[in-house]
Order: sequence, then C-alpha cells, then structure tokens
Amino acid sequence: MNDLSQNPPLDAVLPDAEAAGTALGAAAAQNAPEAGATSTTAQAAAPEAAAAAATEATAAATPDAASLDAAITRATDAILAAQQPDGHWVYELEVDVTIPAEYVLLVHYLGETPNLELEQKIARYLRRTQLPNGGWPLFTDGALDVSASVKAYFALKMIGDSPDAEHMVLAREAILAHGGAENVNVFTRILLALFGVVSWRAVPMMPVEIMLLPTWFPFHLSKVSYWARTVIVPLLVLNAKRPLARNPRKVRIDEVFRGAPVNTGMNERAPHQHAGWFGFFRCVDTVLRAVDGLFPKAMRERAIRAAVAFVDERLNGEDGLGAIFPAMANSVMMYDVLGYPADHPNRAIARKSLDKLLVVKDDEAYCQPCLSPVWDTSLVAHALLETGEKHAEQAAEHGLEWLCPLQILDVRGDWISRRPNLRPGGWAFQYNNAHYPDVDDTAVVVMAMQRSAALTQSDAYREAIARAREWVVGMQSSDGGWGAFEPENTQYYLNNIPFSDHGALLDPPTADVSGRCLSMLAQLGELPQGSEPTRRAFDYMLNEQESDGSWYGRWGMNYIYGTWTALCSLNAAGMPHDDPRMKRAVQWLLSIQNKDGGWGEGGESYKLDYRGYERAPSTASQTAWALLGLMAVGEVGHEAVARGIDYLQREQREHGLWEEERFTATGFPRVFYLRYHGYCKFFPLWALARFRHLKRNGLTRVAVGM
Repeated sequence: MNDLSQNPPLDAVLPDAEAAGTALGAAAAQNAPEAGATSTTAQAAAPEAAAAAATEATAAATPDAASLDAAITRATDAILAAQQPDGHWVYELEVDVTIPAEYVLLVHYLGETPNLELEQKIARYLRRTQLPNGGWPLFTDGALDVSASVKAYFALKMIGDSPDAEHMVLAREAILAHGGAENVNVFTRILLALFGVVSWRAVPMMPVEIMLLPTWFPFHLSKVSYWARTVIVPLLVLNAKRPLARNPRKVRIDEVFRGAPVNTGMNERAPHQHAGWFGFFRCVDTVLRAVDGLFPKAMRERAIRAAVAFVDERLNGEDGLGAIFPAMANSVMMYDVLGYPADHPNRAIARKSLDKLLVVKDDEAYCQPCLSPVWDTSLVAHALLETGEKHAEQAAEHGLEWLCPLQILDVRGDWISRRPNLRPGGWAFQYNNAHYPDVDDTAVVVMAMQRSAALTQSDAYREAIARAREWVVGMQSSDGGWGAFEPENTQYYLNNIPFSDHGALLDPPTADVSGRCLSMLAQLGELPQGSEPTRRAFDYMLNEQESDGSWYGRWGMNYIYGTWTALCSLNAAGMPHDDPRMKRAVQWLLSIQNKDGGWGEGGESYKLDYRGYERAPSTASQTAWALLGLMAVGEVGHEAVARGIDYLQREQREHGLWEEERFTATGFPRVFYLRYHGYCKFFPLWALARFRHLKRNGLTRVAVGM
C-alpha cells in the first residue's frame, strides 16, 4: 500500500472544489468540455522513430466510425430485446458445481421424490464441467478442488451414475490423488455428517447457545458478515439436533476416502489462519465438545427458539433467507429437523425459494447461488445511457422506474447493530432482501438515476437519491472505506476459528465497493475539498493502491476490476490525470494487455502468495473494464485503447453480443467464484459507447462517476 505520508497534501493534488464541481455537473449529460487532463501516454517522451511507429499502429487499430456505430447498434438492440416487460433485466448467475450438486443432494436428504428429468439434466451439466483429470474446478480452467469434486461425485452417484463409469473412476482417482475426501472443507464436512458418511467429530463445534450470547462477546453473530450469519443460524440448529439424511437410495461415498470415513477428524489449519489464534480456537472447540451435553435443556431450547425466530423474521418469502442458496437450503433443513411438515407455510415457501434458482434448459440444468436483477438492471442502465441513443435512454429509464419502488425504506436490517440511528435507504442485490441492502448496488443505482435525471431534466428521483446517499454515507466505516453490507465488520481474528477455513467470515471495507461510493458522492457534487465523507473515501482509495499501481478487486476478478473502479472514482473526485499515482495505474494496465488487444485475469490472482499479475486469456468483460479505466484517466487516444476496442469488435458475435466461458467475478476469494452471464454483454457495449462518445466530442475527461 502507499505511504500517505509521502503523498502531497490534498489541496496540492486536486483542483479547487468549485472548478471541479462545475466540470462534473456540466458533464452529467455527458457533454463536458475538456477539463485540462494531461495524458500519460508512454510514447510522449519516446524517440521519433518509436513515436512514428506508435502513431502508425494507432492508425491501423483505430476503429472505423461506421463499423463502431454498427457494433453499438447491434449490441444495444440485443440488450433491449432481453428487457423484461416490467422494465428490468436479469441474467444467469453461474458458480462452480457445488450449488447444483447440493441441490440434488438436498432433495435426497429430505426424502423427496426426485424429478428424474431434472436430475439427468443436472448430471449432464456436471459431466460437461468435469476436468480432463477427473476432478472439478472452482472456475473455468482452474485447478481441481477436492471439496467441489467430492460433492459433484456424490451428486452423480446419487443420480444413478455407476461408480464403474469412466468419468466416475477418473473422478474417484483424482479425489484420492489429492488426499481423499478427508481433505474437504468445513461445509462439505457438514454435508457428509448430515448423510452419516463422517461423524460430527469431523465438524467444528458450533453450539446453538451462540444465539444467546451478549453483543459484547468476542464471537457474536453481529460481528460476522450477513452471508455468514444467515448460513450459520439454521446450521446451529442442525448441529444441535444432528439429523440423518433420509437418503432413500442409501448412497454412500466411502470409496473416495483414503481411510475409513468414520475416522475422519477435524480439518487442519487453513493457509490464511494464524497458528496461534487457530491453536487457541481449537482448544476452545475441545472444551465446547466436552461440555456440550452439560448445557441445560431449557437453555438449549431457548437458543433453538431464538434461531427459529431469526430465520422466521428474515425468511423473505419466495426469495429465501438472505436470498442466497446456502442459507436457504439450511433453513429448509432446519424446519425439517424441527418437525415442520412439508406443507407448513414457512417450510413450504423456503423450499419453493430454492426452485426459483434453477436454470433449466433443453439439455442441461444447474442451480444459481442467487439472482441478480438489481445489479444487472442498474449496470445495463449505465451502458444504455452511455450510447446516447434516445430509445436506449428510454429503456434505461424504464429499468430505473422498475428499481425505484425496490428501495428499502422501512426495514431496519442487521446493519443497525452498528448504525442504530441510521435510516434505511438502500437497494438489495436480489429481487427482495430487505434485511440486507447492498452498498455497492445502491451506489450504482444512484449514479444511474442521477445520469438519467440530468438527461431528462427531471426531479423524479430526487428523494430516492437523497435517501440512498444518506444511507450510504451512514454506512461508511471509520477507515473511510465501505464493506458491501456491513460497516466496521473487521473482527479479523474470527477468520481463525476452525469453522472459517474459507476465510470469508467478514465483510470489511474494500477498494472496489469504496471506489463506487466515492464515485457516487463525486457525481452528486460532493468533492473531497468540501465533503468530509468524500475526503475520507478519497484518502482510503489512495492508501489501498498496490505497489505495482493496481487496486485489489474483492467482488470482480481481480486487479483489473479494482483498478477500473479506482480510476473512475479518482477521476470523478477531480484528481489530475498526470498525478504519479494515476500514471502508475495506467502503466500497470498497459503492461498487462494481451497481444490480441484484450485483457484477462484468472482466479489464481487471489492466492495468498500473489506476487504480481499472471497472464490469462482475454475476456470481453475484463477488456471492457480495462478500457473504461484507461478512458477515465484521459487515455482515449492511446494505441492500447484502440487495440482494445478493436478486440471487442472482432469478438462480437452474430447475435450482437459477446460470449465468455471464463469466470470474471468473485463470491469469496479462493473459495467461491462467479460467472455473471450479463457481464460479457453490457460491459463491452458500455466501453464501445464511451469510446465513441469521447472521440465524437473530442473529450478526454469522463464526467460521470463510473
């Protein structure tokens, strides 16, 4: 990270607030004049021969205006065709094989009559995504992951695939070669314990009495992230009751263990965990096991009732607990073990919520981790507004009208534990998740609404924007940054408990979410010189820059995503384009461009011993992020930008959009990755449209937040 003590003072870096605010305000309709940015083009100081060569290369790669217009029109038309009648967009959201495998296994856990056609479609999906070496990865072209492979193997065997089939033999051999099922993670151990494959001794102790702990206690549910909280609470009941799956087919997978499954013990310390802290918490685990039977029965029943009350309050209708698959599945199993019949309203609606996550096609099917309509719709709105086409702007407006009533104004979610006096005002990621609005989504929605209002000269969104801004500012953490769902969620010691072998128990501030919030504030006219929240956010972003010039991307893959967000936010905040920190970021992006003109980055970039960028195949979405980042700092005329635009035009398909098999987003680094099917559709359109707008108007400063 940068040493801020070595940076020039803020008033020496930024233009005066009035001038910067005028530039941003005038550009709200994307028609701002040149704001005096200085290009950081590397060729500026090169010898004449190199400069001439660069000029020639730029000319060769510069897109033809007519072909660029045609590409934008085709992409715009395709995206408009995907708009739902009520105005919103929602694209598929794919993860690794663990979620579809767990869906299959849940059906058999509950003893339901399986849909055989659906199971066969899921089986085809699982077989198609199997690696040549027999295992399954966490992302396209990734390495074998033992936990994902065990779940996929278990699901296929449950569906009816013979253990002697070639793909099953390959899978079994691959799992055994990687240490066997003894090496699976905590969540897989819990699943295996529920099916009676391993004993509960293999699972970290999580007593349900946790529900009764006071808020000051070092481990209190308010101290973990929303996703951990909603997954853990029903799991506490399962841990207390320790049910056994009905499993009518009596399928077991002992053959993927190197030893007897019953002898499987606790998981080893994960690489991210501190030896001392982990050792301490293992001792705590031992003590909890010893006293587990000594808890008063009345206390245990009271704790179970508290857990059920927590779930009931947040059940969230057909959108499910936390609106994420693991929590939703756990809630169904919790109701089941407590004796709720299948037709009980709470259990029935919790079960129904899982089926809404299925993607069923002619030949394959899989289960999504959640749905992303608010995120998709707000990002599509930005891309369409960027085109400057009247019909596209009207479609974006229709999408924003759909978003407006989804603003959460009357539910004080779990975030109130640290912000008790803050009024709600955000948007969730999903159709409905009122207890858990998303800071990132909220900032993106606000910026789209502000852009649209500037174009139409309307005050329609004034109140919504003001309320959202109030909530976002209130969610800022003390270090100046933002987490996605929680403020001050930084109890890092908790990632050392045995349960947290995934290292994703918390929701601390990150550069990508914080950059988006800085962009939002700046676009609304609140610049660092005159706004304390913006100044703190600006300082946070500068402090988060890596030594190579990039920024980390927590929710998108990875440093390309983080750097795009950071550069947009710093530009919006008025930072001069010739600032050394801007230049360093530009040089990093230029240095990692692929020979085909695109950009790419893999999930391997999240490894703990990361030592710098590693080459990866180009993707449309990551190329678009790099281009948007470069254009945000005045590099619209750079040869690399022209090559990137050319790459996107070459990769555009007959149907007008782009395709990519690679995962370019992140749920939990090193554990859970995402493939947003919409990313390769609307981000490239956004980049092409921005390039056209800047070139057509002779601009080098992007005048909106992102």
